Amino acid sequence: MGVIVPNSFYALNSVGVQSNGDGANISPRAGRQGDLIVGHGHARHYEAAYRSKLFSTGKTVSALSATTIALDATSTPIVGVWNPSTSTVNLAILEAGMVVYPNTLTTPVGPGAFVWASSVGNTAISTGIAPFHRKTLAAAGSQAKGFNPAVALTGITNNLVIFEGAEFSTPGPATFSTTTAEFFGLGGVQIFDGSLIVPPGGVLALLNTTSTTTHSIVCRLLWEEVDV
Repeated sequence: MGVIVPNSFYALNSVGVQSNGDGANISPRAGRQGDLIVGHGHARHYEAAYRSKLFSTGKTVSALSATTIALDATSTPIVGVWNPSTSTVNLAILEAGMVVYPNTLTTPVGPGAFVWASSVGNTAISTGIAPFHRKTLAAAGSQAKGFNPAVALTGITNNLVIFEGAEFSTPGPATFSTTTAEFFGLGGVQIFDGSLIVPPGGVLALLNTTSTTTHSIVCRLLWEEVDV
């Protein structure tokens, strides 16, 4: 014999606007076609920032160098992060941003394509900077270490490996007169939204592929630290 279930059992979602007080038990909202309606209680990353899980690293103005293209311990990533092997969190990468522009207007050398590189199993990196805490506005609180063109990956256990191109355009030459060729600057943001994770022992680095000192960058890498 089957079990008779009251019709009210199926009334899981409520159609229409609700007005509820604090502490009230409510039903999820639905549209008239039964589609679930979901809204953000705050800005998208507010919860992670408020719970002290959101961090970033970067550089205001820094010239590229020969070592921003290296794959070994001499590498000075445009921007990067190391999650120590003793860390208790994964770094869920949310987005990266960069502006690149020539620091000379006569004969700049282009930086080449921008690429993402990674390495795992790193236990002995001795360098790195404290990431920026997106709630307290202090350089403290993160389990990770940040990198930029002023900081090398000294002590990296395993060399970096390029795994994909970065979604940043490469500056190219533009002729503004019959005698002068100049490079123009570019900026952009690559959105990951957690689709890339740096596990404990992992390194993530943004590199350029042509050695140059005639371009400078402003960069940022944003992530959420999620308990393993």
